[in-house]
Amino acid sequence: MTYCLAITLDDGLVFASDSRTNAGADQVAMYSKMHTFELEKERVFVLLTAGNLATSQAVLARIKRDIEDEAEESLHSVRGLSDAAAYLGRINREEREKHEDTLTKAGFSADASFILGGQIGRQAPEIYLIYPQGNFITTSSHTRFLQIGESKYGKPILDRIVARETALGDAARCALVSIDSTMRSNVTVGPPIEVIVYERDTLAFEHYLCLDADDDYLMDLKRAWDDNIRRAFQDLPRFDWEGTRGQKRRSTQITTLRKAAKKTVKKG
Repeated sequence: MTYCLAITLDDGLVFASDSRTNAGADQVAMYSKMHTFELEKERVFVLLTAGNLATSQAVLARIKRDIEDEAEESLHSVRGLSDAAAYLGRINREEREKHEDTLTKAGFSADASFILGGQIGRQAPEIYLIYPQGNFITTSSHTRFLQIGESKYGKPILDRIVARETALGDAARCALVSIDSTMRSNVTVGPPIEVIVYERDTLAFEHYLCLDADDDYLMDLKRAWDDNIRRAFQDLPRFDWEGTRGQKRRSTQITTLRKAAKKTVKKG
């Protein structure tokens, strides 16, 4: 299992991913799921991967080969991000179909999913989620982020914090908390955690982090989040029955209701 996410904002893009792969309880390994492609001062791409490792590695190999061979269609030649997503979707579908029957018979899935994001020239930065079948989606005015892999544990914090005007630094911290929350609930997601923050129109990657489990910044972030969320919980409004007097009043009310219910049953 894995967990990757990307966020699109007014000021740019944020990408984050874990690095753990799992093929069983005794087959855990670390692979980077974040890959970058650049054509200096012209275009930049970040690719996040999840799912079958062999499929995703085959897709990556074809992308690199198309660039090296100066193929008619490649990340260096597509006109827009949506064209890049369609190109990647086609490759993903073709590579999955090569091994699908064999893997299905062995009880495995050949499926791989991707998030592709970046910027071409002065076009707006975008992110796309590409499914195993080759189709894809992008963000909307109401949904500013995309996720692949084990997404459910890290989604609530993104829903509460991320908006189009969110600052890049805040979004990056939110992404780290999202991944940390997922790691706490699912042991198949784990460090190192990689983060790229892309500033709109720079056409360059200037902010990259790779954080191990014992990284000082990551440890400080976890402690601050834990402390503040506990404090926020303690500050939640109290129920009117809390406290000694309130508990007695509630107990009396419950007892009275139970007696009334028994009388009704007897009469019936």
